Amino acid sequence: MSSKFKATFDDSGNLVLKDKSKIKEGRKSRGAGARFEARVRADLESRGWIVDKWSNNVDLEKNQIVPAKKKFNPFSKVMSIGTGFPDFVCFQKNGDRFDVIGVEVKTSGRLKGEEKEKCRWYLKNEIFREILIAKKLKEKNRIRIEYINFLDIQKGIRK
Repeated sequence: MSSKFKATFDDSGNLVLKDKSKIKEGRKSRGAGARFEARVRADLESRGWIVDKWSNNVDLEKNQIVPAKKKFNPFSKVMSIGTGFPDFVCFQKNGDRFDVIGVEVKTSGRLKGEEKEKCRWYLKNEIFREILIAKKLKEKNRIRIEYINFLDIQKGIRK
């Protein structure tokens, strides 16, 4: 007989009981998110953008860009590197200069409060010309990508 919970330990060494159905749900969600992220990357590249993973983050307390922390999964022995915000940095040649934008992939299209603060910081410090949020839309069993400019979200002009 299998139990409904799995015992794990958090960073502090405390015992945490996790519901096995939630673990399975989380695994599926992470997989779906990774597939959507790959789809967004391919879409941007097809539109002529040079796309790369952004491996930095903003430390709002220090008011500077810092390398993103790497995440280690002890069970699969894998170190994930792509934990920066936003997910992608994109370049496109425009005459004699390059346009540089940031793209954050969110299946729901919703940013958390801290993510909004980071977007404001990037734009204020002119790191990116604009930041786009890639949102997943389902239309007649097809997945479509909608790009929302962060400034529109900030102004409340969201579609």
